[in-house]
Amino acid sequence: MNFQAIRAIYIFEMSRFFRTLLQSFLSPVLSTSLYFVVFGTAIGSQIKNVDGIPYGSFIVPGLIMLSVMTQSISNASFGIYFPKFMGTIYELLSAPVNFLEIVVGYVGAAATKSLFIGLVILATAYLFVDLDIQHPISMICFLLLTCLSFSLLGFIIGIWAGNFEQLNLVPMLIVTPLVFLGGSFYSISMLPQVWQTVTMFNPVVYLISGFRWAFFGQADVAIGISLGAISLFTFACMAFIWWIFKTGWRIRS
Repeated sequence: MNFQAIRAIYIFEMSRFFRTLLQSFLSPVLSTSLYFVVFGTAIGSQIKNVDGIPYGSFIVPGLIMLSVMTQSISNASFGIYFPKFMGTIYELLSAPVNFLEIVVGYVGAAATKSLFIGLVILATAYLFVDLDIQHPISMICFLLLTCLSFSLLGFIIGIWAGNFEQLNLVPMLIVTPLVFLGGSFYSISMLPQVWQTVTMFNPVVYLISGFRWAFFGQADVAIGISLGAISLFTFACMAFIWWIFKTGWRIRS
């Protein structure tokens, strides 16, 4: 394992993040504050509690998941797309660096950025609501797995994308709607039975449910199933990336 190569890629990617640190910090704070004003105040005044949890507190895990998923995909996809766009990826591929070291460098940096955003949103939430995280270790584990898995997905999207429009296609048209329809701001039990069944086909439900369990000890899906779903998704992304580098799909062409 060439740790020097991993370190070089990681530091290069993180340097772009630190150059816009103020923007990276203010954006999640402002967006989270707006969500609390709109959802926590307007809707929260009509829905006092969900499963015995104050509505303002109930939406915190969903807000964190929404930002972490989209930020992970965006950071990883832009990180690997720009070398493709500029043509410098061929220098990287010809260097004495294997595919695993490339992936660890880019995905590790993207996951670190999204983890920072998630923690910033969590800290901002404490300004609006009272939170008592029942399973802090499980919460960190779910957050790390989500950052890692969706950074891997973003890496795949960055390899697949042929232009800048395609980079935003999956996050905007697929991931964000799935998060909103995955129980981010409501409990699945509040839906009619037929829609509860349909919602269970949404993979994001399992991530949000497990993450909410770490906060409040309550979930729409068993914690074991949620953990298995995120682990399976992570390994599937890793296997697909291995296939990409083995075949050269969208890299050599």
